[in-house]
Amino acid sequence: MRAITMPDGAAEDLKTRTAKPDAAPLKLETFLPYRLNVVASLVSHALSRIYSEHYGIGIPEWRVLVTLGQYGAMTGKAVGAHSHQHKTKVSRAVALLEKRKFVARRANRDDMREAFLSLTPAGRAIYEELAPIAIDFAKHLTEAIAPADRAAFDRAIENLTKKSATLAPPPKDENDD
Repeated sequence: MRAITMPDGAAEDLKTRTAKPDAAPLKLETFLPYRLNVVASLVSHALSRIYSEHYGIGIPEWRVLVTLGQYGAMTGKAVGAHSHQHKTKVSRAVALLEKRKFVARRANRDDMREAFLSLTPAGRAIYEELAPIAIDFAKHLTEAIAPADRAAFDRAIENLTKKSATLAPPPKDENDD
């Protein structure tokens, strides 16, 4: 194993900073992007336990299934844009859902490079069964917010979403020039 060498004074500086975490200029526990990520991760994983146990699908598959359940036929690219998932994650999720006969693929006659995805009857049945469970989960989660604060919370989430979208452009697609 190779020893890590630090520039002169860096080790002492590290000791000083680790000894006084309150003096740190950025505290992860109070940093809004981190806090939002923690909440999103905890909520997503708690909900995933429900559909994972019942149907053996993960978060990416769930997002594809629910998006198609809501909108009907869509391309993989449109599913990815709506669910904020990278195209490789969508592709893998679709492949798994196709293999399990929850999603069907139909070629786009206007552009043979893409296909329309839709739920099969089995996929639709899962969506219809899981939708009320997910809605109930969200209702229980919402109970953590006082009824008088819920409208303000919804506005804050909407405003944060809009602002975040303006701070960084979406990733450039490989086919875009």
